[in-house]
Amino acid sequence: MKKQIKTTEAIFPMPVLLISTFNENGSVNVMNAAWGTMLDRDMVALNLTETHKTVENIKARKGFVVHLADAKHVVEADWFGVVSGNKNPDKFVKSGMTFVKSELVDAPIINELPVAIECEFVEYQNDSTGIGVIGKVVRTSVEEVNLKDGKVDIDSLEAIAFDPYTHGYYKVGGRVGEAFKDGLKLK
Repeated sequence: MKKQIKTTEAIFPMPVLLISTFNENGSVNVMNAAWGTMLDRDMVALNLTETHKTVENIKARKGFVVHLADAKHVVEADWFGVVSGNKNPDKFVKSGMTFVKSELVDAPIINELPVAIECEFVEYQNDSTGIGVIGKVVRTSVEEVNLKDGKVDIDSLEAIAFDPYTHGYYKVGGRVGEAFKDGLKLK
């Protein structure tokens, strides 16, 4: 029997996305965002308020990079979520991570993270049904060690998910089925 609990961001897993941008002085800003998804194969949606330094940077620079956080960098990922870029513009330096500038958008790619999704800013939606930042994916790159037969090896990524119930991070892994195939057994 189900028991009613306090309403929260109750969808699990929530991705741990690290959004990187350049500040106005060229320094790197990164934020941790769990409220993000794909709108289409080449469109990203990030539910971010305009009070974030990241949103200000995206609007000004017209580009950003979405990274999948991994278990190896959970400390850095959490750091990017607990420290505001508005109050601590040097938080990236403190993380010890490194970057290269994207060749396609005006944003940094974090070297240590396995997946980088480079995006052009499309629009910001801020009405009552708006999502926030909408971006067009212009390139996705993955570390070669995380590829198997030319496809992303999800287990090797050790991507992490955010648990909204207890505020924990969990490693995503362990294939349990075949999409678009297993359900056909019920035909």
